[in-house]
Amino acid sequence: MNRTLYRTRIKFCGMTRPGDVRLAGELGVDAVGFVFAHASPRRLTAAEARQLRLALAPMVSAVALFRDNTSAEVREVVRQVRPALLQFHGDEDDAFCRAFRVPWMKAVPMASGEAWDAHVLQQRWPNADGFLFYSHRRGGAGGTGEAFDWSRIPTGLHRPFVLAGGITPDNAFDAIQATLPWAVDVASGI
Repeated sequence: MNRTLYRTRIKFCGMTRPGDVRLAGELGVDAVGFVFAHASPRRLTAAEARQLRLALAPMVSAVALFRDNTSAEVREVVRQVRPALLQFHGDEDDAFCRAFRVPWMKAVPMASGEAWDAHVLQQRWPNADGFLFYSHRRGGAGGTGEAFDWSRIPTGLHRPFVLAGGITPDNAFDAIQATLPWAVDVASGI
């Protein structure tokens, strides 16, 4: 990918209040994430997220985050919230993720020390529109606010990737310079 005319997108995740959603748009974010994972303290219902979506600025996308939710739960969120992108953090396979006919990305846990290969990721989730590399451990609830070793991001990906986990105003520039992600995803750090 030619990086000369490249812009890193920004997603604020875990939004739970309309004022924060409005402020995110005013600050120029590209996307706002709504969490539907059962173990998350930022978890929303589909109805709550539908109300928050009303606070989105024009041209700011809604992203729905799931972790091992049922297909009925995902369908209800898709119906009520109309997210532009789905983000899967659990043990969901490619067939499950693509069944909702909404662009999606697969989150890849990096804190466990597991080494990921770009070829393996792309074979395991061939229909993913992108990957999100983040710092929580497999089976954990995520949202720890801890960074992982960014040099562990696999090279040779043929899809965009998002960098998440421990991104703060103090390290965002360094994170982007080190990894050249399609986007950064921030939550606890802001």
